[in-house]
Amino acid sequence: MTQQAPVLVFDSGVGGITVAREIRRLMPELPLVYAADDAAFPYGAWDGDALARHCVATVTDLVRLHRPQAVVIACNTASTLVLPPLRQALDIPVVGTVPAIKPAAERTRSGLVSVLATPGTVSRDYTFDLIRRFAPDIAITLVGSKRLAALAEDKLSGRPLDMQALAAEAAACFVSRDGRRTDVVVLACTHFPLLADELAAAAPWPVEWLDPSPAIARRLRDVIADRPPDLPDPATPPVPDKLVATSGADLSRVLGYGLLLRERAPGTA
Repeated sequence: MTQQAPVLVFDSGVGGITVAREIRRLMPELPLVYAADDAAFPYGAWDGDALARHCVATVTDLVRLHRPQAVVIACNTASTLVLPPLRQALDIPVVGTVPAIKPAAERTRSGLVSVLATPGTVSRDYTFDLIRRFAPDIAITLVGSKRLAALAEDKLSGRPLDMQALAAEAAACFVSRDGRRTDVVVLACTHFPLLADELAAAAPWPVEWLDPSPAIARRLRDVIADRPPDLPDPATPPVPDKLVATSGADLSRVLGYGLLLRERAPGTA
């Protein structure tokens, strides 16, 4: 009997569960290994070259240990740096997460779009290249938040959420110009959709909060479909999902907020 190989979902913390949740919805039988590099959190404070080396080494070790059929880098900050070297190091597909600037440019009516991200993501050449390629005629406001990722971690860990700090971090996203107002905000960190309700409540006017997670899940599905079939024996129970933290912490309670984990085979106690 054979079992379907899992997909490794990698992030600096719990933010990648927004991506894992969409993967689970789209492909409910696909086993997942969720790896949080919480020992190195937050990535936004890292030097770019050092972060790239660290992520390549960490993900390569995780691939060697868990033998996934594909890797999803569920982190914008890491993806803007590590996709080329990681794809060179691995012989399995690597799906990244990049700011959803192209769909934002297609959806805006006012021509004013904001990208809410970590300081690292808004400073990367990768992000500027996306703007030049897909939104040359759109007024893009880049907002680098130092605290939102940590606030999302607070929320999922059950710690009190500082709404005043949250509102301050997002305030620069809202721009008025010549009678027009920002109407699309790109959530360019996988942690940020975890705060979608709070961000909407703090907004001075309604906007579309653009979450890239569904598109990432669809991209993974297409990538897997293009590879030789990895079909499990129908008589074999599905592989339980795994939770891994580089710090050794127990993630099961935190991830239970957003990711439906398959702890056991259907029908078992």
